[in-house]
Amino acid sequence: MERPVSRTIAHADMDAFYASVEQRDRPELRGRPVIVGGGGPRGVVSAASYEARKFGVHSAMPGYEARRRCPDGVFLSGDMARYRRESRRIFEIFRRFTPAVEGLSLDEAFLDLTGTERLLGPARGVAERLRREVRDEVGLAVSVGIAPIKMVAKLASESAKPDGLLEISREGLLEFLHPLPVRRMWGVGPVTGKRLAAAGFHTVRDLARADRDGLEKLLGDWGGRLARLARGEDVREVEPYRDTVSMSEENTFSGDVDDLPRLERAIVRHAESVARRLRRSEVLARTVVLKVKLGRRRAPGPRGYSLVTRRATLPEASDDGETISRVARGLLHAWGLPEPIRLLGVGVTNLVPGDAAQLPLFEQGRARRERLNQALDQIADRFGSEALSRGEPGSARRAGLSDQIKRGARDDEA
Repeated sequence: MERPVSRTIAHADMDAFYASVEQRDRPELRGRPVIVGGGGPRGVVSAASYEARKFGVHSAMPGYEARRRCPDGVFLSGDMARYRRESRRIFEIFRRFTPAVEGLSLDEAFLDLTGTERLLGPARGVAERLRREVRDEVGLAVSVGIAPIKMVAKLASESAKPDGLLEISREGLLEFLHPLPVRRMWGVGPVTGKRLAAAGFHTVRDLARADRDGLEKLLGDWGGRLARLARGEDVREVEPYRDTVSMSEENTFSGDVDDLPRLERAIVRHAESVARRLRRSEVLARTVVLKVKLGRRRAPGPRGYSLVTRRATLPEASDDGETISRVARGLLHAWGLPEPIRLLGVGVTNLVPGDAAQLPLFEQGRARRERLNQALDQIADRFGSEALSRGEPGSARRAGLSDQIKRGARDDEA
């Protein structure tokens, strides 16, 4: 069997990014438990400072639980425009060390340092310089993990937090990886973790020693891939130019909604936002996706609400908000709204370049719609996305700030 090419991959992850930006810019918050997000009855925590984490507060935690655990915490709504600007500054620093930077979110990225030793020196020294430059120029701490494969580089940066650096060599890879609990593995969430534990798999070593057929019987094809990851076999490369495969916007309502006109207005608003991002990115979508989270809790925890998705393929790829909203509303009507919902989202996928569209039968109608969209885009670019919209302003609110790298989004579009 041919030995895989040895790689040197770093994973850089900002420490409590949103909260750290707030503490940097507001000295009175330093040393205090700062929690970004979590406002409103259904808000979720987007970031928690390390002072807040001592109370058990963490990202994705419901706001009411964070307030219960940390009643003296400083809760902030957050400023996505500022966080996006800081993210761009940080990624500019990352790219000084290698052009192969794969952004996972606004505050973390993989960097492929393979072959850079002749120019930059050993990877550990590169990571130390990267951390120093981020701190000196941006005033924030970043933790870095270095390893021969992506998954272990990410696990190493998690182990290095806060404000640390950990390098795992090829020889020490399994020694580091195997004692870890299976829940630390990529793709192993609460449900899969329980299934593995019930089957006797508690550590990564257990997975590495498992019979492949048995794991595939338990988890399907994913079981075989998981076993390979547990053995340190990860051939995925850093993908700096990975194309966006989908775009979406979603909001959580302050109370469960079964009012169809209100849901339709929210769909229109989301569809217009997605369409603007498509046009700015000069791509078209072939598929519309409707996402709905039901209001009745089926199980404990944040995953206890059932999620329903419906999708439809457009006869012609589009970047038009009216077209996207019409199809999404049709999906909602076809679903039938069997019970009130707490979250609604509109997305698009199967993206193609903007020049890939076929000429429609009614060219005059399309030209008129394009002129209208251009006018709406100009207003949004000049006065902000809230200045003019076909949807109902304030019909829904975000449960938390997004940390995604949103293609085609402006700073003021969280």
